[in-house]
Amino acid sequence: MPTRKEMKRRARRALKRHYIMYVAICLIAAYTGSEFASSLDALDVTPSAGYYETETRLESPSGINEGFADVMFDLLEGDEEDGRTLSEEIKAEEIEESKSGNPALGRTRGVLAGLVNNVTSGSIVVSMLAALHSLTGSENLAILILILLGTAVLFSMWFFFVNIFKVISRRVFLEGRIYEKVPFQRMLFLLRVKKWTKVSCTMFLVSLYQMLWSLTIVGGVIKYFSYYLVPYIAAENPDISPREAINLSRRLMKGRKWECFVFEVSFFPWLLLGVVTLGLTEVLYSNPYRAAAFSEYYADIRAEAKKAHMKGSELLNDTYLYEMPEDELIYLAYEDVISALLRGPKDVLKLSGVRKFFADYLGVLLTNSKKEKEYEQMQARLVKMELLKDAVDRKAYPSRLSAVPEVEKRKRIETIHYLRHYSIWSIILLFFIFSVIGWTWEVSLHLVTDGEFVNRGVLHGPWLPIYGAGGVLILMLLNRLRKRPVLEFVGIVVLCGCVEYTTSLVLEILHDGERWWDYSGYFLNLNGRICAEGLLVFGIGGIAIVYMLAPLLDNQIQRIRSWILIPLCLMLLTGFAVDNIYSAQYPNSGKGITDYEEKAACSQYIYPPYTYL
Repeated sequence: MPTRKEMKRRARRALKRHYIMYVAICLIAAYTGSEFASSLDALDVTPSAGYYETETRLESPSGINEGFADVMFDLLEGDEEDGRTLSEEIKAEEIEESKSGNPALGRTRGVLAGLVNNVTSGSIVVSMLAALHSLTGSENLAILILILLGTAVLFSMWFFFVNIFKVISRRVFLEGRIYEKVPFQRMLFLLRVKKWTKVSCTMFLVSLYQMLWSLTIVGGVIKYFSYYLVPYIAAENPDISPREAINLSRRLMKGRKWECFVFEVSFFPWLLLGVVTLGLTEVLYSNPYRAAAFSEYYADIRAEAKKAHMKGSELLNDTYLYEMPEDELIYLAYEDVISALLRGPKDVLKLSGVRKFFADYLGVLLTNSKKEKEYEQMQARLVKMELLKDAVDRKAYPSRLSAVPEVEKRKRIETIHYLRHYSIWSIILLFFIFSVIGWTWEVSLHLVTDGEFVNRGVLHGPWLPIYGAGGVLILMLLNRLRKRPVLEFVGIVVLCGCVEYTTSLVLEILHDGERWWDYSGYFLNLNGRICAEGLLVFGIGGIAIVYMLAPLLDNQIQRIRSWILIPLCLMLLTGFAVDNIYSAQYPNSGKGITDYEEKAACSQYIYPPYTYL
């Protein structure tokens, strides 16, 4: 078996090749508490000295947590009204303290601020209890249901994500040993093989056994190393049963527990360095380095077990997770991809002039002819081939050669090729769909928070065109960034910021300084017209539009016959034009729309009422 020095050398080489991916995986593990959580202990935000000097209800550094606990005690004792009053007092204190604290941690306005205040004060629990009480008619039964629901939610999160993330991370590290590229989508490989629940059961059984063995004097330590390789085994063969995975790990680790312990101890200097650097070196280097090293350790143990024909080693059957396939196997498995790549785009529709400009730079086809439909179908095939090209080039793991076959995507999912061209009629209909979705979203928010219907926006119709314009501009102006999701996200944030700021400015100029939204007081706002919170939501929503929602909607729009689609678009455009002309003279305004003083009286914070471009 190779020495520790050799395994660490190979680990450093893999880490250098996949540095960003490995660090990201370990950060996610640390934040979720799956592992490496201690690396973030030094980064916890603690109250400043001024906080302790303020007059708080409990005069304690942990006042917020104790306050939440007191609310829970009141509720458990049946004092619902006392709990509600106490939570409101805590919320008011937190909001007041935030005004004199760090501006970056402000909690006076915004959706995030409201969410944090409701959670830390216990207000959200009080509201849930009140709702259950009204439904059941029994306070004790409502408390019992609330406790059971909370326990079920927390357990489900742990069972289906936290406890399983070790397996996901080990799969990424094992693929990174051999292959040059590990797409971020590989984190979902358990979904592709439909083994997420089975692996969750495996890891749950391991946790249960370890918990029971920890009740003995030395059993917990011994079994920790006995079950050490279960995540790696499940990552290689997710179809293995929980008991088989545990028994195989025990056989693989027989006589190696001390060896594994010494290997872990060899990283102790890195642990000390992490303490000195407040966890920075752990986050940026030693955590992924350690994970990569133990992946090498597992690979070497596996190789010895296969060579010795150890009982159960036949279950470790993912050959091409440890070696690259031969050319002949790649050709047999990816013949369709290779043929498509060799043919190339020779049948691509030739465009010129304005049509070429719109297609190449804006991703829009001005007509919807038969040739252009054929072109779109060909584009869909090319996109699919592009995703499989790395496997053909043996730069990424060849999923078609997996021992546990990955389930072929359903037809609907396969048609979500985002590198597409949209027809002019699709663009028009998407504009109105996004506008109506935006209007429905904002009206619903105010209906829930204020308890009354408010027709949002400066127009009178059931649409908020800034949503439609933003979605369409994202699809058109950022067409060439779709191959790079990170750049696409940045572009969406910048574009939406420009659209929202310009819209706010134009509306004020046209309507004598009247505002339809105001972000003053939000974290990182610019003249009250845009803020970081809103732009972050736009970025996430824009990504969903580009890579999921717009392609799915376009698939349905393409099914509509031209003699229905074209008149429908013309009718919508006519109605929209009439609404704009009328609203230019008589804009939609009033309480909850432009009257912020009245609105603030019935809401703790203002939701941004978007209008039109």
